[in-house]
Amino acid sequence: MIGRLTGVLLEKQPPHIVLDVQGVGYELDAPMSTFYLLPALGERVTLHTHMVVREDAQLLYAFADKRGRELFRELIRLNGVGPKLALALMSGMDVDELVMAVQHQDVSALVRVPGVGKKTAERLLIELRDRFKAWEASPGSLPLVTGAPTTAAAKPSVDAVSALISLGYKPQEASKAVSAVDEAGLSSEELIRRALKGMV
Repeated sequence: MIGRLTGVLLEKQPPHIVLDVQGVGYELDAPMSTFYLLPALGERVTLHTHMVVREDAQLLYAFADKRGRELFRELIRLNGVGPKLALALMSGMDVDELVMAVQHQDVSALVRVPGVGKKTAERLLIELRDRFKAWEASPGSLPLVTGAPTTAAAKPSVDAVSALISLGYKPQEASKAVSAVDEAGLSSEELIRRALKGMV
């Protein structure tokens, strides 16, 4: 299994990443909590990965740290939670927010995530409660490359809307959320972050 990759960041179009590792381009999917920490294109980065092998595909998921990867693994062990829903959960809130929601059994925090209704949220909170007893909030995450400039996409708002749609939001809902926070000079990652917070 592939557990970690270090290479040059070639592409980042949420939730997809392409990482060049000694001439081999690895395609990975990552939650927005990891995207916020990515360096500029062309910079080197180390990502912790989880590989999913299906009959029709071999998929790699990338995380900024081992803690994020462990959370992803805990989520996909749950009945009815696949990688797509796990990424959506980890994109709507960071690891600490999700841990706190579970520890406080906060249903409202989970139902804001696309694809999670009240019954699903209640079931997830019950199933995760025992698993998260040992988890504690950690200090804030640091960028994967300190001081790396953020490369703004040609059309950050378009990229942001596309990212939200890929996370499960309806096109109209995604467009409205991005428009509400769109300001000149913001990167697509920052627009996505603000749009997700605005949907709370």
